[in-house]
Order: sequence, then structure tokens, then C-alpha cells
Amino acid sequence: MQLKKKKQNPPKDEIIYSISAKEYADMSEDERAKWSPVQAKYEKIPLFCKISLIIGAFCAILYVIICISEPFADFFNRYVSTAFRFIFAKITNLLPFSLAELIIILLPIIAFISIWYLLKFRCDTRRSSTVSIVCIFSILSLFLSSFVLCFAAGYKDASLDKKLDIKTEAVNADDLYKTSEYLVNKINELSSEISYGSDDFSVMPYDFKEMNEKLLEAYANFCEDHDFISTFNSRLKPVLLSEAMSYAHITGIYSFFTGETNINVGFPDYTIPFTSAHEMAHQRGIAREDEANMVAFLVCIESNDPYIQYSAYLNVFEYVASALYRADSKKFQQIYNRLNVHTHHEQKAYNAFFEKYDNSVASQVSGVVNDTYLKVQGTAGKKSYGMVVDLTVAYLKSQNYIE
Repeated sequence: MQLKKKKQNPPKDEIIYSISAKEYADMSEDERAKWSPVQAKYEKIPLFCKISLIIGAFCAILYVIICISEPFADFFNRYVSTAFRFIFAKITNLLPFSLAELIIILLPIIAFISIWYLLKFRCDTRRSSTVSIVCIFSILSLFLSSFVLCFAAGYKDASLDKKLDIKTEAVNADDLYKTSEYLVNKINELSSEISYGSDDFSVMPYDFKEMNEKLLEAYANFCEDHDFISTFNSRLKPVLLSEAMSYAHITGIYSFFTGETNINVGFPDYTIPFTSAHEMAHQRGIAREDEANMVAFLVCIESNDPYIQYSAYLNVFEYVASALYRADSKKFQQIYNRLNVHTHHEQKAYNAFFEKYDNSVASQVSGVVNDTYLKVQGTAGKKSYGMVVDLTVAYLKSQNYIE
């Protein structure tokens, strides 16, 4: 039975709320006197929901234009999305923890309470159910709108090789060997300035906060010569659930809806500066994974800090060496044997470390989700991470570091 408040000829624009029979039964006599058991009037859709749906429709139109016009995507990513990413990052910079991680942790609880509330109080009438569904869609609309406004254009703008004025082309085993050789020489040069622990892993000589400051300085230097990317102060967020991220094979993630760069601090030290620079590239509008890897590489090697340089050269070497192994395993073995003994041991230690997380169910699920997401955005999926090899070869050739 539905009830409504007694009114004589109520104004058309006045909202009259429905209540359930249970709510009526729980009322005091005085409260019940204000209500009568007649058919309930329609509820109105909240203004917030209407606004969010209008924003969603507007962003849908924007997304279509972004997809069909590269110049518009370039403009939108460089000027409009940058403003939104800056605002989101500045707001969440005030928090010493990751807001995105907190939302994910609380999501099951929020979902349970929401479903319980909807079933108990919002399914009494067809109208109330409809309003509830509209509210849910309005929340999803805001989430998708934040993606369009902050990040989507980065997948559709001009490619990084055009921005860097380099020419990418098919690479062969000889190109991969020369690139690996260049990277190994750099790694060996830096190795003498690196400290290694008893577990054979190199040791980052400062804390997470200081690394953050060094990377911000490196980005500021990089942006002086590259106007396609903006720079601003942002706070890297170490993730509390790093162990869970490790099982999912996730070393870092940029959450566009909070503007935060979230870093898995459970991985070995040498992976963290490069991963952090990669996520900071996303935060600055470099959406494609191979391009974020390349920007991270260029930023890190221009840093004045030897450990950040070491992290970049070693991480990119792993991509190039993997490609060389598939192209010519004998050449791979030759170049791998040229690694200094400390880095050679660090690579073996990493393989032993990763065995714990290899082939986990979480990694298979996250891999499928990530691959699907990246392909929907028009990239090569998970393979796009390794496409940094082509960019690295092209860049080193353009700088005459290799022939």
C-alpha cells in the first residue's frame, strides 16, 4: 500500500514523495495524521542526475569529434584535458593516501549497501525503481565523462613519433642488437654508482618522496624542450595493496577520475622510478602505453640522478632484449653476457622474485581486462607496451647513437 501527504490541489511543480507501508507503520500517530492511504504521486528525478546526464550527452558528442578529428584531439588533449587533469591532481594532492585505492577498497561495501537500500526502500513502485535506475546511470555518466574530459583524447591525438620528429620503421635483429648494445653500455657505466643489497637487488638511495621530487625536476627539464606535454607538481601515491597489485602484474596505474598516479611499491627498487615516470606521463596526457614508456625513458635519462637513469636504461633494455631474443636468440645471449655482474645478478633475482606471482588467476583476469580496454581505445592491446622498442630504435638513430 502506498501513501501520500494530504494536499488539496497541490501545485504542479511541487514534489510529493512516496513512502512505503512499512514507513507508515513505523510513524507516530501525529505523523500518520499527515498522511492518507491513497495512490502515491510520481517522484521527480533529482536535479543532480539531470545535470550529470546532460554532461554525459555533451561528452559523448565530444568523444565522437575526438575520434574523427586528430587536430581536434590534439587541441583538446593539450589545452582542455590538461586543465582537468591539473585540477583533479591538485585536489587529490591534498590527500596523503590514494583516493582511488580507497574507493576500490570500499567499493564492495558501497555496492552491498546500495543494493540493500534499493531493494528495501526503492522498489515499492515502478516510478521509484525508474528514478533509482536513472540515478545509477547518472553516476556512470559522470565516470565516463571524466574519462572523455581528462584522458580520451590522448588515444586519438598525433602519435609520439610525430611529436618528437622521429621516423619509426620496421626493425630487424641487427637494429635490436645495436640498441641493446648501447643500453648495456649505459647500464654498465652507471652500475659503478649504484649500491646493491645482499639480495642482489640494487638499492634506491633515497625515499619515495625524494624520488617524486627528482622526477618532477626531470619532467620540468624535459618540458622546456617539448611543448606537447605540460608539467606541474603532483604527488605519487604508494599503494597499500601493492601485494595484490603484484599478483595482478600491475606495477602502477593512473586513475583519471581522481587524477592520481598510483605506484606498486612491492616490486624491486629498480622498477619504481621508471614505473613512476610512466604513470606521470599518463597524468600529463600521454595515453598510449608505448608512448608513456618512451616519455618515461626520455625523462629519466635526462635526470641528473644516476639511479633514475639506471632504472630507465635497464627497464627499456628488458623490452629490447626480449624482442632480440625472439628475433635472434644467439645475438641475445651475446649481448646479455656483456651485462656487468651486479646487473646480471639483479636480473636473476628479479626472475626469482616474479615466480611467486607468475600465472596467477588475478594476473590472467587483469590481463584480459587491460588488453580489452587498450584495444577498445584503438591500440594493439597489451602488445603496445613492447612497442616502445620501435620508438627507442628510432630515437637512438635520430640522435646518431646507433647507425
